[in-house]
Amino acid sequence: MLRVENVSFGYSEKPVLKDLDFQVMPGENLAVIGESGSGKSTLLKIIFGEFDFDEGHIFWKDQEILGPKFNLVVGYDFMKQVSQEFDLMPFTSVEENVGKFLSNFFPEEKKDRTAELLEVVELSAFSKTKVKLLSGGQKQRVALARSIAIQPEILLLDEPFSHIDNFKKQSLRRNLFRYLKEHNIACIVATHDKDDVLGFADNMIVLSDSRIMANDRPSQLYNDPKDSLIASFFGEFNRIQNKIVYAHQLKIVPSSQLKVVVEKSYFKGNHYLIEAIMKEDSIFFEHPTKVKKGNTVCLAVNKH
Repeated sequence: MLRVENVSFGYSEKPVLKDLDFQVMPGENLAVIGESGSGKSTLLKIIFGEFDFDEGHIFWKDQEILGPKFNLVVGYDFMKQVSQEFDLMPFTSVEENVGKFLSNFFPEEKKDRTAELLEVVELSAFSKTKVKLLSGGQKQRVALARSIAIQPEILLLDEPFSHIDNFKKQSLRRNLFRYLKEHNIACIVATHDKDDVLGFADNMIVLSDSRIMANDRPSQLYNDPKDSLIASFFGEFNRIQNKIVYAHQLKIVPSSQLKVVVEKSYFKGNHYLIEAIMKEDSIFFEHPTKVKKGNTVCLAVNKH
């Protein structure tokens, strides 16, 4: 397993991460969320061995992860990282990039393995295309395929689907995370997108003010958010009588003490997000149809 034990790190005097302590089991998918600047990317770089951290220890099984002071070459054979820079070879083909680290002594196996990986990231039709001709999203998919070419034991993903359009994103997530589970590859995903987490992550860490604010199953954090930061990751929410209530948990009812005046309706596909005013505060709720601006409606909380 990966063990992060009381790790602290800062650039010069400013602490970025403080007293981090968590574990990741083989085959487990851990999501790391937090606001921009919370240290998500820095944490992945520390785990990969790019930085020397100030305090604590990191182990993968019995191997201690050390930084540049101790290693001439950054990284370990059992670990791969996909950063937002991709680090690809632009003047060679997609299949050459994916097969870069595969042995040439077994050409048939290399060919089959490369083809399998291109299917996972849905790039089979671009196998002969030079990387420089690809879009940003396609390059990101090449980087993902290359990262799992030589089965790592642990994979570090920094915003892995940020450049990929919605036409491909849903199926790519399913393909990649299914592949990692089937091959027992541990995965840490730093993300700002709840769809990278819900349905895939086994556990979720929330970073805030340099520390771990929460570490639990996504379903638990979603159903019982202890903080506005956690609730905001999952969707529109309100604070009503000091309790967090998601927009979808508020319903229009014939009468209640919660009266609001409708301000605007936003079309969201299978529902409308309604913005309303209660006294001077904005309240958001969902409704199957558009609600006329200026209407006064009564709301009730329905958590089922």
